[in-house]
Amino acid sequence: MSVDPILAGLFGNRLHSILAEQQNALVNTAFSAVVRESLDLACAVFDSRGEMIGQSVGGTPGHINAMATGMHHFVAAYPPETLEPGDVLLTNDPWQTAGQINDITVATPVFRRGRLVAWFASCCHAPDIGGRLVSAEAYEVFEEGLRLPILKFLRAGEVNADLERLIRANVRTPEETIGDLYAQVTGNEVGAASLLRLLDELGLETLDDVAAEIMDRSEQALRDALRALPDGTYTNEIATDGFDDEEVVLRVAATVDGDGIHLDFAGSSPQSRRGINVVLNYTRAYASFAVKAAISPEVPHNAGSFRPVRVTAPEGSVLNCLPPAPVASRHLIGHFLPSLLIGALPGTAIAPGADALWMTIWRGPGFMLNVFQTGGTGARRDRDGLSTTGFPSGLRSTPTEVIETTTPLVQHSRELRVDSGGPGRWRGGLGQVTTMAVRGDFPWSVNGNVDRVRAAASGVDGGRAGAVGRFGLYGGANLPAKSRVTLAAESVVDVTLPGGGGYGPPFERPVAAVLADVVEGYISTEAAREAYGVEVVYLGQPDALVRLPEDYTVDEKRTAQLRAGK
Repeated sequence: MSVDPILAGLFGNRLHSILAEQQNALVNTAFSAVVRESLDLACAVFDSRGEMIGQSVGGTPGHINAMATGMHHFVAAYPPETLEPGDVLLTNDPWQTAGQINDITVATPVFRRGRLVAWFASCCHAPDIGGRLVSAEAYEVFEEGLRLPILKFLRAGEVNADLERLIRANVRTPEETIGDLYAQVTGNEVGAASLLRLLDELGLETLDDVAAEIMDRSEQALRDALRALPDGTYTNEIATDGFDDEEVVLRVAATVDGDGIHLDFAGSSPQSRRGINVVLNYTRAYASFAVKAAISPEVPHNAGSFRPVRVTAPEGSVLNCLPPAPVASRHLIGHFLPSLLIGALPGTAIAPGADALWMTIWRGPGFMLNVFQTGGTGARRDRDGLSTTGFPSGLRSTPTEVIETTTPLVQHSRELRVDSGGPGRWRGGLGQVTTMAVRGDFPWSVNGNVDRVRAAASGVDGGRAGAVGRFGLYGGANLPAKSRVTLAAESVVDVTLPGGGGYGPPFERPVAAVLADVVEGYISTEAAREAYGVEVVYLGQPDALVRLPEDYTVDEKRTAQLRAGK
C-alpha cells in the first residue's frame, strides 16, 4: 500500500508526543528513585508484528534497543489468538531482553475492534530482584535473583495475584518493585489510549502500513550515511578493568560494504567466571546505537535504523555469553562499546570517556538505595568533553536531596574533580568526587559497580588520558570493586569518578582556554604548566578570588596573568 508522505510525517510526530505521554505517566507514578530520578528506563511503541516504530526521548540504549529485538520473543510466545484486551506480559530473561534480571520489560498488546494492532512496552531497572545485590560476585545467573520467563502479569485487566505474591516474596523492596511494575502498566495504558484516539482521528484501521513507511525511511537514511563512508575494514580495541586482576579486552572489526556494516567482535575476551558478561542482545543494542550516533544521529530511531547493521560475536565470549553465565553487572562491559566502535570508524569524532556508569548500592538497617553517578565524556573533535555526563547510558545522577531524605546516608561533598579531564587541544570532561557516610551507629555496606579505576580513558590524536577513578575509604585503603563490602558505622567512602580522554596535542590548546579552565577550577596551575605549557602568574594574592582580565597578556613562553578580584 502506498502511504501519503505527509501522513507518515504527521503520524511519526504524533507518535513522539504519545511516547512522551507514556514515559511521563511511568515516571510520575514510579515508586523507586532508580526510575523516578535517574530515568533508568525506556518506552517504545511497536507494530502488530513487534517491530519498533519509535521510542520516547529518554531511555538508555541498552534498554530501548534490547527491547526492540526482545519484543519478537513476546510475539512468538503469545500469538494474537492467545491474547485479549487487558492482557499485560512481562519478563526479565537476560538473553531475551536487556541482559540482566534487574531489568523488567512490561509489554501491553493494543486491540482495535477485536484486532491486535500494536504493542506498547517499557523496560525499567527494578530496585531489587532478590539474589545477590547487583554486583559481579556471582558465578551463575541463578545466584543473581528471580528470573521470570514471559508471563501474563495481567489477564484481561486482572492482576495475576500468584505472580505478584511470588515477586513480593523474593525481593527486598516489595513495595517499590511492584509499584514500579504498576507504573509500567499505567504508562503502557496511557500510550495505548492515545494511539487509539489517533487512529480514530486519522480514520485508520491499522498502523502497520504507515509504520512500515516510517521504518523504511529510517533504514534508507542510515544506508545513505553508510554509503558516504569509505568501504573497508576498520579495527579497534579497548581494555577494561574486568574483575579483580582479570583484565577484559574488547576488539571489533567494522566492515563497511556499500550501504551496510558488519560489526564483528571476534578476538574479545572469553566470558568471565563473574557477572560482567554481556548477552548478544545487549551487545547489539549498544553497537547499533554507536553506529547511528557516529554517522547519522538525526535519523529517527526505530527497527529500520537497525537493519543495515549486522552484529556478531563468538559464542562463549564476554560479548555473547552463554547461560547460565552471571550477567548482573553487564553494563560495566557493554557501556564501552560506543567508545570502541566510534574509535574504529573513520574520522573518530570523540575520545573515550568514563564510559561505564558507576552504580553503588548502599544498604543498612531498614534501607537500600541504588545511586548512579557519571564521569566525564571524552573530548570531541571540535570541542571539550562534557563533565559528569551519562554517556552512553543517558542516565541522570541520583540527586543528593533524594539520597539524604530517603535514607540515613549523608554526602559530605559532591564536586567536580579538578584535573581529571585528559589534556588536549580539546580537554576531556571532568569526573566528580563524592564522599558518603551514614547517620547512626550501625554497620552498613556498599556494592561498588565501578570501572576505570585501573584502565584510564585514552586520548586521541595526541591527546592525553583522563584520570582513573577511585573507590575506597576516605583517607584510607581502596575498596574492592564490583563486590559487596561491609563498613563500620564511622566509615566514610570516597567515590571518585574518572575523566574523559583529550583530543589533539595539549600544547595546541589556546592559552586563553587554559587560563579560563584555571579560573573555573577545572585545572590547577600545576596542570596548566605541566600538561599545557602555560605558566599562570597571579597579580595579587594567589588565594584571592580571580577573574579573567580583558587585557591579560601572553608572552612567547605561553605565560598568562590572572588579576585578583575584589
